[in-house]
Amino acid sequence: MILKKEREIGGRTLTVEIGRMAKQANGSALIRYADTMVLVTATASKNIREDIDFFPLSVEYQEKTYAAGKIPGGFFKREGRPSEKEILSARLIDRPLRPLFPDNYRNDTQIAAFVISSDQENDADIFGTLGASIALSISDIPFNGPIASVRVGRIAGQFVLNPTFTQLDESDLELIIAGTGDSILMVEGEAHEIGEQDMIEALEFGHNALKELIDLQMEIISELSAEKMEVVAPEFPQELSDQLEKLGRDQIKETIQITEKKSRHDKLNQVRDEIIEKLGEEYEEFLSAIKEYLHTIEKEEVRKMIVQENRRLDGRGMDEIREINCEVGVLPRTHGSALFTRGQTQSLAATTLGTKIDEQLVENLEGESSKSYMLHYNFPPFSVGEVRPFRGPGRREIGHGNLAERSLKPILPSDDSFPYTIRIVSDILESNGSSSMATVCSGSLSLMDAGVPTKCHVAGIAMGLIKENSDVKILTDILGDEDHLGDMDFKVAGTKEGITAFQMDIKISGINFEIMKTALENAHKARLKILELMDAAIGQPRADISPYAPRILTLMVPTDKIGEIIGPSGKNIRAIIEETGAKIDIDDSGLTVIASPDVNMAQKAKEKIEAIIAVPETGKVYHATIKRIMNFGAFAEFMPGKEGLIHISELDLKRVNNVTDIVKIGDKVDVVLKEVDREGRYNLSRKEFLRREEKKQKVEEL
Repeated sequence: MILKKEREIGGRTLTVEIGRMAKQANGSALIRYADTMVLVTATASKNIREDIDFFPLSVEYQEKTYAAGKIPGGFFKREGRPSEKEILSARLIDRPLRPLFPDNYRNDTQIAAFVISSDQENDADIFGTLGASIALSISDIPFNGPIASVRVGRIAGQFVLNPTFTQLDESDLELIIAGTGDSILMVEGEAHEIGEQDMIEALEFGHNALKELIDLQMEIISELSAEKMEVVAPEFPQELSDQLEKLGRDQIKETIQITEKKSRHDKLNQVRDEIIEKLGEEYEEFLSAIKEYLHTIEKEEVRKMIVQENRRLDGRGMDEIREINCEVGVLPRTHGSALFTRGQTQSLAATTLGTKIDEQLVENLEGESSKSYMLHYNFPPFSVGEVRPFRGPGRREIGHGNLAERSLKPILPSDDSFPYTIRIVSDILESNGSSSMATVCSGSLSLMDAGVPTKCHVAGIAMGLIKENSDVKILTDILGDEDHLGDMDFKVAGTKEGITAFQMDIKISGINFEIMKTALENAHKARLKILELMDAAIGQPRADISPYAPRILTLMVPTDKIGEIIGPSGKNIRAIIEETGAKIDIDDSGLTVIASPDVNMAQKAKEKIEAIIAVPETGKVYHATIKRIMNFGAFAEFMPGKEGLIHISELDLKRVNNVTDIVKIGDKVDVVLKEVDREGRYNLSRKEFLRREEKKQKVEEL
């Protein structure tokens, strides 16, 4: 049976089709929005993983190049490793889904989203979430959905639902919201310094729109319900539970009073190991369950301490920020650097300035583009005291780097005023909560240290939440453990004027807009405090860029002159590069970018290009070089790539019998451009120059 449902969403038709494709998966759904289509499947193994204490969920998102009528680049001509866009889209699907599976569910589960048609106007990522929710809901996989996702833009003060790529170019906001009919689970996006109240209004607008997609799913579920797999909680003897309470609770309660992270973790590990050693022989088959039970005790006691005693793990108040230290110029040979330390979280950022040649080429379904600004985030294992192999960046690193990159984007100068490629690298040297927001701060500091004319600083802060029934505690600047044991991780970055980027993950339902409003207000206060400290370290960009950075000059040249600048087989431009050592890049529009560590050499290269494109002026004096000698005169190069004839009669004031009596090849002579004939040939005169000089001398003598 094929089931098909349609709805009008955001002025375009949304179609959900089930039962035509991918029928051997546990569940599948084909989503079409305008001419963009995504096929999403949900598949789970029949067997429970006994050897793990986490939920083995994987989400894959793949943009098929055929979707946009393209063939992949490269040698192999097939889709390869996921692009950054695909990784970020997979995370947008994964994050709101993950909290909605039962606690004891341990079957390998995979969501696969294939973009199989792209109209290159509507992004498929939000419909990947919708398709995943439908596929899970109609399958036998246990899932506490449904959920949906929408995108919100704002153009000329008006909110727009699911804006197209073209509309996003005009929008001062891009907000992605995922949630259920009564609760928001995830928020992600960027903005051009919007206010906190605007943010709340955008969330309300998006959530109201999202409810229609939930209603559509409920209609589908009522027609295609499936019996869910049974999730059986592992057997846990009551006597073991009693012993763990007796041996563990008081010790854990005492241990969480230790305010220093490493000491607290070491002690918790010691308590756990001692209990396992005591009970291990008798309850060997329950070792994994024992660890999980002790972790549950820790979670309960930490939450109780925060809610009932108003005390956090490191002893701070609810709205207190950890000690912050800002340093700039810490790396002598980089173009800009900064070390930002907040408590036990530390980011070392380095800004490098490059030329147009250093831009990143991006190939996706919407077409090829280039990026002149990049931020790369690295999370080495030593930052949390662990030993792991060093491999390429994982999905978490890609996601955190992207959030920090978007946070800083609104303060960067335009390409026209600052034609550099900018790369920021953040290496996390210590981590205990919100290293992505530390990256925002260190990145902002390093930009100013590099002399990038940013308009102001951007700071970021992570907010947390502990909610026990009606008791709610909002935490400012959360620790890693407060994130892990709490109910919300809400990261907000911005300037003094407003928010530039945000990311929120919520693990429970029932968080209302009042809680979000309070969290945003507290984040705003914290952000202003951090910005004060950053301004004290470096309040404005350096007056000049680093001496080790390339000097870049730009000019626009007429497109019909590009060939002249390049010359036959690149002869002219190669000569300029060899003489000045500058890098020169000319695009199809005529924008010419000249880069050199030596500003004098860059200027010299610019002057040479200007000379090539200059239009010869009749009556003007030129310093020329004799190139060829004929019986009737000499040909001289009076401008780069331009030669004219000095007729034998125009070589001197007196009569000339032989050209070589006056000039030889290679001689430098001053000439006047007398005329440009009908065929575009240049006629030069040395005689006219000498006559002018003679006249000038007579005037001076008088």
